[in-house]
Amino acid sequence: MRGKFITFEGCEGSGKSTQLKLLSEYLKSVGADFIMTREPGGSGISEDIRKIILNGKNTAMCDECEALLYAAARIQHLRETVAPALAAGKLVVCDRYVYSSLAYQGFARGLGEKFIEEINSVALGNYPPDMTVFLDISPADAFKRKHGADKNDRIEQLGLEFHEKVYKGYKALLAKHPDICAVDCSGTKEETAEKIRNLLKERDIIK
Repeated sequence: MRGKFITFEGCEGSGKSTQLKLLSEYLKSVGADFIMTREPGGSGISEDIRKIILNGKNTAMCDECEALLYAAARIQHLRETVAPALAAGKLVVCDRYVYSSLAYQGFARGLGEKFIEEINSVALGNYPPDMTVFLDISPADAFKRKHGADKNDRIEQLGLEFHEKVYKGYKALLAKHPDICAVDCSGTKEETAEKIRNLLKERDIIK
């Protein structure tokens, strides 16, 4: 039986890393057969591509190049990490996936949904997520909570106006895709973690 594929989305500073850690601890406690992975990254080649994408010195990178690098890292990650785990019946929990490309490059960069969908056709056609958890918090509140942007992260350094566009992009995707579940994460990390677990239980993803 094919495993379940769960993805996490959110703006910079939304708390994905914290929530993924808490979810991992819970899954271990109940004996779930799962893997935690991330994008861009999750495999050797994809991690190398990640370094290029996020390198703060690569300011000359054009938007199309950025989108294609994300797509390249994604297909390698799918082939090496995600597909084998799903085939083995494991639960795959991934930090970011195609909706990130649609929100960041499609909406905020202005490349359009069609272009992003075309270069990610293998991912969308063969490996759609069973459920996507969107951590819903505005970029202004998120950056305030994390005390500003990471100076070494090229994407975080793009400014609040850009990240507001990303947030609006996610909201537009939320209205179109029923597999995306928004979670209000304005409360404590424990409250947010409980909301996420309840959502996953309701969808019969975890016990």
